Amino acid sequence: MTETFTYDSTSRTMAVDGVEVHWHDAGSGPPLILLHGSGPGVSAWSNFRHNLPVFAEHFRVIMPDLPGFGGSELPEPKEVYPLAAARWVARLMDELEIESSPVVGNSMGGAVAAEMAGHLPERIDRMAIMGSGGLSVSLFQTEPSEGFQRLFAFLQEPTRERMVQWIDTMVFDKSLITDELVDERMRNATAEGVLDRTRAIFGAMFNPTLRETYTPLWKRLETITTPTLMLWGREDRMLPYDQAHLANRWVPDIELHTFANCGHWIQVEKKARFERVVLEFLTRESD
Repeated sequence: MTETFTYDSTSRTMAVDGVEVHWHDAGSGPPLILLHGSGPGVSAWSNFRHNLPVFAEHFRVIMPDLPGFGGSELPEPKEVYPLAAARWVARLMDELEIESSPVVGNSMGGAVAAEMAGHLPERIDRMAIMGSGGLSVSLFQTEPSEGFQRLFAFLQEPTRERMVQWIDTMVFDKSLITDELVDERMRNATAEGVLDRTRAIFGAMFNPTLRETYTPLWKRLETITTPTLMLWGREDRMLPYDQAHLANRWVPDIELHTFANCGHWIQVEKKARFERVVLEFLTRESD
């Protein structure tokens, strides 16, 4: 019987290097870290709560709110955000006495996982990344993508209409765009201080000064030796499917799983198949 987890029963906080950190902790066994994306109103709980019970049957699941999201404070950015967040995850692992772990990352969380693989390979056993940012550039589509255009429009003018327009680019199945979902994301995205933090995070992603000393992931794909499962929704309008191709060509130990009739939120639209494919990858014997 699958255990029932709630936000409160799994919620944990601590200060790491003087910065308040919030995460969810559930299940037992070897560790598994789930890293969320970067959309308006996102948190670890909003991203993965429906997948948590299945993964917690096999692992001790750690779901952190990345810096500046959910209940975690945003330290002053000193590096491009995904790389800074990768080092932050490693520090949380230190505090939790986790030497290494597999990581599942969605969108920007996939970029954070890949930065861990590139800079801290001893901390990440294998990674499953969905519609992952950072690993590529669009080969056939103009940038910014339709999803990013609508995300930036919401950050400029955070109305309910613009939230609905942005969520529309996340999913193939429009029945998933419910009033309950929109209300939750609006409430989270417009809570006190959240918009300022979200704008600061995207500023740290694209800050030209911070990027002067940063080599993009897509330029060093062959250095990522962590076993990698890359998952992509064929109809993804946030990070279009053509962005999968460079990583699939150059990452040495990688496999690509494509979900038809699926947008950016694979873990929502194709929940059961996503969980099955990821669990098979995480629990298989090494070659």
